[in-house]
Amino acid sequence: MIMPRCLWAGDSEPYVSYHDQEWGVPLHDDQKLFEMLILEGAQAGLSWITVLKKRPHYQQVFDRFDAHQIVRYDEQKIQSLLADKGIIRNKLKIASVITNARVYLDILDQQGSFDQYIWQFVDGEPITNRFRVMEEVPAKTPISDVMSKTLKKVGFKFVGSTICYAYMQAVGMVNDHTTDCFRWIECQ
Repeated sequence: MIMPRCLWAGDSEPYVSYHDQEWGVPLHDDQKLFEMLILEGAQAGLSWITVLKKRPHYQQVFDRFDAHQIVRYDEQKIQSLLADKGIIRNKLKIASVITNARVYLDILDQQGSFDQYIWQFVDGEPITNRFRVMEEVPAKTPISDVMSKTLKKVGFKFVGSTICYAYMQAVGMVNDHTTDCFRWIECQ
């Protein structure tokens, strides 16, 4: 029996797997939250499937998104990343990973937890929406606007409101599975 799922998942294995196992599941691991913020930023202007297919290589070349390692990247490492066909070779996006790692570590030092910091935007609880079709799902919201402004103010890069909303969906801060999708109930 085929489970009803959000139409965006289609029948592409990477999309179906991501939809069924990750998207919309509340995530509270600091390092995974950092990873997803970086990957959502890398996706800017591209399709998510592009990043999803490259994610294993991203994890490898960015030291499993260990921010302590990333902040030590030198010009030689940056040049090797710019030459790596396994990632999105955009100089600004690569530079943003290093910048974002510094800001992330500052937040950990100041607040002890990136999880608590990022989940403050939804008061620590996922928002469950009741969209019937994907066309009802917004690209951004007033909450993602506030998140974007706040993240930019502390120094994060590639965190526009649309990226922030996609991030919120990805890490389960909002449940935007359509109500006919089997994951809608499971993600509540």
